[in-house]
Amino acid sequence: MTFLKVTGIGKVDARGTVLRDISFTQQPKQKIAIAGETGAGKSTLLKIIAGLIQPDTGMVHFEGDRVLGPHEKLVAGHEGIAYLSQQYELPAFLRVEQVLRYANVIGEQEARKLFEICQIEHLLARRTDELSGGERQRIALARLLTSSPGLLLLDEPYSNLDKIHKNTLKTVIQNISEELEITCILVSHDPLDTLSWADQILVLKDGHLVQEGAPVEIYQTPTDEYVAGLFGEYNVFTTQELQQLYAQDTDSPEKKTHPIRPEKISLRSSKLAGVTGKIVEILFYGSYFDVQVQTPHSLVTVKVAETDFSVGDVVSLSVLI
Repeated sequence: MTFLKVTGIGKVDARGTVLRDISFTQQPKQKIAIAGETGAGKSTLLKIIAGLIQPDTGMVHFEGDRVLGPHEKLVAGHEGIAYLSQQYELPAFLRVEQVLRYANVIGEQEARKLFEICQIEHLLARRTDELSGGERQRIALARLLTSSPGLLLLDEPYSNLDKIHKNTLKTVIQNISEELEITCILVSHDPLDTLSWADQILVLKDGHLVQEGAPVEIYQTPTDEYVAGLFGEYNVFTTQELQQLYAQDTDSPEKKTHPIRPEKISLRSSKLAGVTGKIVEILFYGSYFDVQVQTPHSLVTVKVAETDFSVGDVVSLSVLI
């Protein structure tokens, strides 16, 4: 039996088509991230999975049972699916321990382990109006987890957090997956946050599922410039330049259709085969250099750990296979 099965989900609202024919499956403990630009339909899809929004077409099945939408049941939502919204509202003026005790169905000993994983033990005596945004979010997350869900949906969990709270939350979410063995789906406005966490990434564009795959596949072989741009810098070459770049690998034309990451390009003497250009700028970022090379047709970014070249040097570019 498939843990989660999403089939043919479609949704139209006042803005037009929000989602069109979205289908995917998820297995227990598999970590899925949903990426896409603002307005791509990520949050709507997450709320449909949670049973908080009624789809116009398609169905969601969780552990074999269909997830009913709000038009089909009195209280929206599925008891086995927890949804952490971007607002993570908490009751005002209550102590944290009170908020968590009222929601707890897993027992005190398990709850204490949960509080440790969420890094909130030191906050239990505080009132909810005395918490920072990052602390409130971890409290809201712990409150959801005390209901013992099978699936946790995280909607933009890293938005509006400073670097310290963001890194803390990343650790918490990783430990929730590993130590509590809770299956998660995460939406992030910064897809780079998902590359090291997810087992599978779904990329949405204008309500369509445009690519699905492992993080390495999504990053290294994006289907188009939209997907490439979500996950970092990339270079685009003319057909003639691509033939020169892949001169040593002419039997693999499918590789030539993909945008090429800066770190996949080597920088060598102009006497060697490849695309020739002139270095116009070298930028140092601590652990690497960004070398800007002007070719006859485009400005190419090459990322290298170290370089002996200087601005004005004529160099040859080729793809690292």
